[in-house]
Amino acid sequence: MDFQRYLLIGSIAALSFMLLTEWVQFKEQNSGNNVVAAYQLQQGPVTGDNASRSSEMPNAQTPNGTQIDSNVDIPTFEQESSGNEIAASNTISRIKVKTDMLEIDINTLGGDIIFAAFPKHYAKLDTPEIPFTLLEQSNRLTYIAQSGLIGVNGIDTAKGRARFTSAKTEYVLSDSEDEMAVDLVFQSNDPVSITKRFHFTRGEYLIGVEYIVKNNSEMPWSGGMFGQLKRDNSPDPSADTSGMGLAPYLGAAINLPDEPYKKVSFDDIEENSFPKQNIEGGWVAIIQHYFTSAWVPNAKQTHAYSMRKTKDGANIVGFTSPQITVAAGATGDVKSELYIGPKDQYRLEEISPGLELTVDYGILWWIAQPLFWLLTKLHGYLGNWGFAIIAVTILVKAAFFQLNAKAYTSMANMRKVQPKLTALRERYADDKQKQSQEMMALYKREKINPLGGCLPILVQMPVFMALYWVLMESVELRHAPFIGYIKDLSVMDPYFILPLIMGVSMFIQQRFNPPPPDPMQAKIMQWMPVMFTFFFLFFPAGLVLYWVVNNTLSIAQQYLITKRIEASD
Repeated sequence: MDFQRYLLIGSIAALSFMLLTEWVQFKEQNSGNNVVAAYQLQQGPVTGDNASRSSEMPNAQTPNGTQIDSNVDIPTFEQESSGNEIAASNTISRIKVKTDMLEIDINTLGGDIIFAAFPKHYAKLDTPEIPFTLLEQSNRLTYIAQSGLIGVNGIDTAKGRARFTSAKTEYVLSDSEDEMAVDLVFQSNDPVSITKRFHFTRGEYLIGVEYIVKNNSEMPWSGGMFGQLKRDNSPDPSADTSGMGLAPYLGAAINLPDEPYKKVSFDDIEENSFPKQNIEGGWVAIIQHYFTSAWVPNAKQTHAYSMRKTKDGANIVGFTSPQITVAAGATGDVKSELYIGPKDQYRLEEISPGLELTVDYGILWWIAQPLFWLLTKLHGYLGNWGFAIIAVTILVKAAFFQLNAKAYTSMANMRKVQPKLTALRERYADDKQKQSQEMMALYKREKINPLGGCLPILVQMPVFMALYWVLMESVELRHAPFIGYIKDLSVMDPYFILPLIMGVSMFIQQRFNPPPPDPMQAKIMQWMPVMFTFFFLFFPAGLVLYWVVNNTLSIAQQYLITKRIEASD
């Protein structure tokens, strides 16, 4: 029994220390963060270095092995044309695009997406008029999606970026439209017209990016497309800094042939730990809590993927596609897809294999994914994520009913023989070896497994941790209300009512357990409800709700089993 208690106390202490350490680190990284300021800052003009900085880059590589000159953010093939008119100015001229799902700003210099916000997702629960901003280019954050044409006749070179023109400065998807195309046109000195076309669809966060090359010259045109995401090391604005828990991942990820979801942290990028790789299809992304951006190039082509740092410390992850050749008098195109939006794992799975894994459930994903599926189905019937959590808890509890019954029966039997154990300890107080032998003999006579009450609980810990990550990572629970004052299950209970109920439930449940023989152990166990209450003050309300319901069901089951054991005497 002593071993059982030491094991349980050690496990709880290790988990508590891990959570506390992660929370302190997370709070330091996110101090002073203002998610509302992002949207407000983007409403004004941006000029200067932040507009379209050309900072130094390590060498990138094309799919055919050609080394790319990398003095700028934009990758380049070894051979480039100098005949195109390219703009070196950093001044931003914005083209605004609005759909039912996206608010986008496109810079006419390069045609980069320098701002993206989501009208369906609020920056904060109390500011529904301000959408959450993911992409942004300002003095507080640089996070943009870049793309261009490079190569022999590429319009994006070490000298600068192409300056596009557009028929309008604002595009709005009307209620009568399901699709919309935004065309940016670049006309060079030679008779080659290049159109950069963005495809937007109602109800979608997926954007089609296409280059249409109309070659009216007498020479063939050659070039290739690149796409990349550029982000500095600013903290994650979508993460809740008021709570306590494991910090969500902020960094890059890529799809590899032998590893569908490989995380590459910003620190790893700085250490050049990710080698350039040629991959058929695939995707590359930057991930943060609840949201992601990802380039998904042509699945049937081989692309060169790379990750690198700029001189000012920004992170760039992206791909370069093979060059295409457009014959004289012909028209050709090259295209890719860009996802900018919430981490909806079912939609992401449809876009590209492995992209759904950006909803990062960690090593317990194989438990978490079925739990999320079950949670989603129950929400479809119940219409409330809080009630869905309660229903999942009941079903999980039912699945472990027999296992818990064995644990509670063992605890009740230990409670029953507690006077005999106390007598043995007093009788053999000076002979620990004899004491242990007599205790084991007593367990054998009474048919009691001293670990029977602990091991079933430890078996259930992976399920608890998997559900923790489901509640932490699923964007569906962001700003999801329960009942009454609980308006958001993804953040801490503002009035601490649920954690206090949880603490009381732990105290009641403890009354059914046999008291520890050691006075020090007894004091530690008495303080456990207080310690857990403190930690759960800062946990997401949805997770605390699960724990409260789980404890309540455990108390009911343990009460009935204990009364049955006592009545059998």
